[in-house]
Amino acid sequence: MSTAPVQFGIDTFGDLPLDDAGELLGHPEAIRQVVEEAVLADQVGLDVVALGEHHRHEYAISSPETVLAAIASRTERIKLASGVTVLSSDDPVRVFQRFATLDALSNGRAQVILGRGSFTESFPLFGYDLADYDRLFEEKIELFVKLLDEEPVTWGGSTRPALTDADVYPKTASGRLDTWVGVGGSPQSVIRTARYGLPLMLAIIGGAPGRFTQYVELYRRATEQMGTTAHPVGMHSPGFVAATDEEAMKIAWPGYRTMRNRIGADRGWPPITPREFEAEVAGGSLYIGSPETVAQRIAKAITTLGVGRFDLIYTLGPLPSSARRTAVELYGSEVVPRVRELLAAESSVPA
Repeated sequence: MSTAPVQFGIDTFGDLPLDDAGELLGHPEAIRQVVEEAVLADQVGLDVVALGEHHRHEYAISSPETVLAAIASRTERIKLASGVTVLSSDDPVRVFQRFATLDALSNGRAQVILGRGSFTESFPLFGYDLADYDRLFEEKIELFVKLLDEEPVTWGGSTRPALTDADVYPKTASGRLDTWVGVGGSPQSVIRTARYGLPLMLAIIGGAPGRFTQYVELYRRATEQMGTTAHPVGMHSPGFVAATDEEAMKIAWPGYRTMRNRIGADRGWPPITPREFEAEVAGGSLYIGSPETVAQRIAKAITTLGVGRFDLIYTLGPLPSSARRTAVELYGSEVVPRVRELLAAESSVPA
């Protein structure tokens, strides 16, 4: 297992925030706010900012790499990731070109996290049949992995025109684009990621994080059996940080309830209750509270799963703009240093 320091990031889909009067901001303002929050994340020492791709009215970011390019121009060292790029409804060649361009603009800081997406709006939007859901991703990730070698590619499939000795530009300075795969809990997806020797990012958005231990173990076992590289596994989970536990819960609950019930209505879930919310915060995968509370719970999750990266989804539906900025600042300046202390203390205890 890698002994590299654990990395910490923030993750957002560009949720529309609220202004000081409690009014919902529009997509342009929401995008600009994400840029400012990413600049702050760089200033407080976070390792990664990851932007998700969505095509729904409540989320402003449909083109993560464009927003990441704006962030690149105003930051120095933070890694610039998608979280995720929906490869199934995109073209692998164009995705590679866009992120290779971002990599050049950011001096090697681009990272693409490929996934099938948690929503399906992009499929009809771009003319794809949901009946081809699995085949689209399987063929397109196969092509994308070939492109990572940055050599002429010959490939054939049923989801896009074949390529014969095709060279794709621009090339990256390092010779390989940093590429991960985001997985929501499918064993088949974990095994596929292992087969290609790519890093795995687990989306853990509900329930006790310990139940994902089996996926971490499956990934490591599969890479060993297939003779591919086992990278440190990452996880991303929703949360929110404020000065006290009470303040964090008070601010986060209305926005989280709105987001959760909106998604739940689409998927046939009953409305969430305050008791369910509190239970998820206490022992599930909602990291909400004061810096100390959130740090303790993140450290426990990292230790339980043995992951090498933790990304906090810090936007939980329509939250106040000022509170979001405070959450990013507290996460970087107080939570992450405290988690590092806790992990160091844990590792120094004799087995």
